[in-house]
Order: sequence, then C-alpha cells, then structure tokens
Amino acid sequence: MPKRLVDTSVWSLALRRPSPEMNPVVSYLINLLKDAYVVIIGPIRQELLSGIRNQEQFERIESRLAIYPDEPIWPQDYIVAAEYSNLCRRHGVQGSHTDFLICAVSVRNSWPILTTDTDFSYYARYIPIELDSAITAS
Repeated sequence: MPKRLVDTSVWSLALRRPSPEMNPVVSYLINLLKDAYVVIIGPIRQELLSGIRNQEQFERIESRLAIYPDEPIWPQDYIVAAEYSNLCRRHGVQGSHTDFLICAVSVRNSWPILTTDTDFSYYARYIPIELDSAITAS
C-alpha cells in the first residue's frame, strides 16, 4: 500500500475535534498510522497548528505530530503548484496555494491524498492527483 499524504482536514478531525474516534475517516487514519502509511509536509503542519487559541491544545497537537517528520518539498514543487493553480483557474476552479502544493508533492511522490476537502475532487478533474479511494467511495 502506498503512503498517503494526509491533508489538514483529516488531521483536524483527528486532533482538534471532540470524539474523533466516532468518525470513520479518523478510524481509517488510525489504521494507516499504525502501519506507517502516513506522510505530512510542513505547510499542512502549519495550517493545522494555526488558529489554535489555547496554548495547551497547541502544545498537545504539536507534540503528537512531532513523531512525523516533514517530507521534503523540492523547489520544482512550487513551480508545479503554480502551474496547477493556473490550469485550474483557467477552468474556473479556485484553490489555495497550500492545496496546490499538496497536489504537486503528491504527484511527484505518487502518494494518494487523504482528505475530506471536496475542493480536491475539483482539482482532480484537471490535474493528475489521486485521492484516497477509501474516502472518496464513502
């Protein structure tokens, strides 16, 4: 099984929401974590930690994520992300810089993206990303 690039939306469900164990996406993530099939990049870590008002919660989440090193982002990934953004915009699909960087890193490494963010399904119409089928089928 290939590793999954886990998007902020999934990490947030698991680490920032009450009763995460009740969510099937979180259960799936837990199984991936047990088998070491999960990767993260710095911009996802930053998004996840941003906006946490409670310092104790911030430190708890930062500590839990610390065991997962940031996968490298190559200079070319930023160029590809800009190309993806431009391509999608030409088709009327808007997205964040971080989303397109996630897409670029995902494509370069052949990692499916594990996300609950429906924007990625719109990007997938125009760029060659793979979404985790266990989530997209549900």
